[in-house]
Order: sequence, then C-alpha cells, then structure tokens
Amino acid sequence: MLIGIISDTHIPVRTQSLPEKVFEVFKNVDMIFHCGDIEVMSVIEELEKIAPVRAVHGNCDPYIGFNTHEVIEVDDVKIGLTHGVVYPKGDCQQLYYLAKELGVDILVSGHTHRPLIKQEADVLLLNPGSATQPRLSEPSVMLLEVNGSEVNAEVVKIGRPTCKALDFSQFSH
Repeated sequence: MLIGIISDTHIPVRTQSLPEKVFEVFKNVDMIFHCGDIEVMSVIEELEKIAPVRAVHGNCDPYIGFNTHEVIEVDDVKIGLTHGVVYPKGDCQQLYYLAKELGVDILVSGHTHRPLIKQEADVLLLNPGSATQPRLSEPSVMLLEVNGSEVNAEVVKIGRPTCKALDFSQFSH
C-alpha cells in the first residue's frame, strides 16, 4: 500500500490552496494521512478526490472535529497518527513514548514544519514537513510504502524554500 502523508497546510490562514505538486506526487496513493493544522475541511475534501483520508486535529484546528490521535493498521504494521508534541516541538523522546502508549510501530506527526525520518529504538518516527509553510527546509510531503511488515518512507520536496538565505559575500573584504 502506498500512503501519501501531508501536514501543516494552514489553509486559508497562511496560504490559499494546496500546491499542484501535491496532487502530482499523491496521484497513485491508496490512502492519505494528514497530520493536522488543516484549518478548513475543504483541504480534506480536495485530498479525498485522490484517495481516502485519515486526519488528526492540530493545534490550529479548533473547529475541525478530528481526534488528536489515530491508530491505523496497514498490512502487518500499526501506524500512529498525531499532530505532535507541544513543547519542545519535534522532541523525539516524547514522540517515542507516545508511540509506545499507542502501541504502534510507526508514529507519523507534523507540527514542526520540517521533515523527519528517524528510527528511535523500535519505533520509526516520520514527519512530512509542511507542503505550504516549511521551516528551515523545502516544502515537502512524504510517501510511505507498506508491504507486509516492510516499510519504506521517502520525503518528497515539492518546491523551493520560502525563505532564501542572504548572500553574505557582499560583506567580505
């Protein structure tokens, strides 16, 4: 099974729509996970035109109505879906403990707006980054392939960084 993973889209507060590249990357997926900070249901409705969507509540989703955590079984793998830990954002130890509480092999989160693929002991931690508002990274989504108990995760960059570094060469002597 091929799963498209997206998070922190923040539509329409920080941007108006999903980038077209999201639809290109997700065109052959069997399912889509959204890790929260959706803000409006039209985002889910757009993604559902591609494949069934499982989503969780993010800290910017006061009226969206999803659970804070989901557990999805795909083949021989249990996958947990969450927005993430509040403080410090992206703390792998807290994410690991949450995965253990949920009883999952893989924990997929968002919240940091930065992609992550990290094996933490017996749990695989995944974060697709943000397709619309990346932090210190390129806009990205993730593809997760599950075949029995075998998994393969890949971060897919879908654009250029939104904040360009300064050219400091002009300040050298």
